[in-house]
Amino acid sequence: MKVGLFIPCYVDAVYPEVGVATYKLLRHLGIDVTYPEKQTCCGQPMANAGFEKQAIPLAEKFEEKFKDFDYVVAPSVSCIAFIRLNYPRLLEGRHECVTASKAMDVVEFLHDIVKVSQPLGSFPHKVSLHNSCHGVRELGLSSPSEQHVSKFNKIKDLLQLVEGIEVVEPERPDECCGFGGMFSIEETAISAQMGKDKVERHIQTGAEYVTGPDCACLMHMSGVAKKQGLQMEFKHVVEILAAGL
Repeated sequence: MKVGLFIPCYVDAVYPEVGVATYKLLRHLGIDVTYPEKQTCCGQPMANAGFEKQAIPLAEKFEEKFKDFDYVVAPSVSCIAFIRLNYPRLLEGRHECVTASKAMDVVEFLHDIVKVSQPLGSFPHKVSLHNSCHGVRELGLSSPSEQHVSKFNKIKDLLQLVEGIEVVEPERPDECCGFGGMFSIEETAISAQMGKDKVERHIQTGAEYVTGPDCACLMHMSGVAKKQGLQMEFKHVVEILAAGL
């Protein structure tokens, strides 16, 4: 099984440690993983801003970079959701689309494909779990509260493999943090208030850390917490899964 590691723009520029942790974790699990050089943005920012045509050349380049891998794995639910749901339509009639069906967030890849069950690292802390919107409703990482389905959470399943961790969830566990990419720019006041509400719910759990599968959400909530002078740390789930390995 050959895996191509995709590191999204904001992870590369702001949270490179998350990319390193993802690579480290995959290698630890014996995965044949490669990081293709000169990879670029998947095109999500352009499409979300209303300039969808500008995303097409990036989608074509992504296809060329990752077409020969069995899976494309990334530590970003929003980017993977964009690729999986939009590339077939964007590339229709222009370019063969093979990566959409191979693209997976690292959490679903480890949970559904690798089926990790052995103990991972050690993280002796109380952690509040943030279920990002794209992960819940587009990738199915956890059960959406508005649907009458049996409750599940793939992120929590993996975190339970970490020694010493205590995982808790806030009230209204799958409510949006308010980031939403362009939404946070176009609707700043609403986005900020949603972020404050979400951070407060995480604080009420008594956790030391907040974790989740998308750096964008963690970045937004971290900024809210910092502006309010709140002492809470934010870590991507792969950083915790790889801790101590």
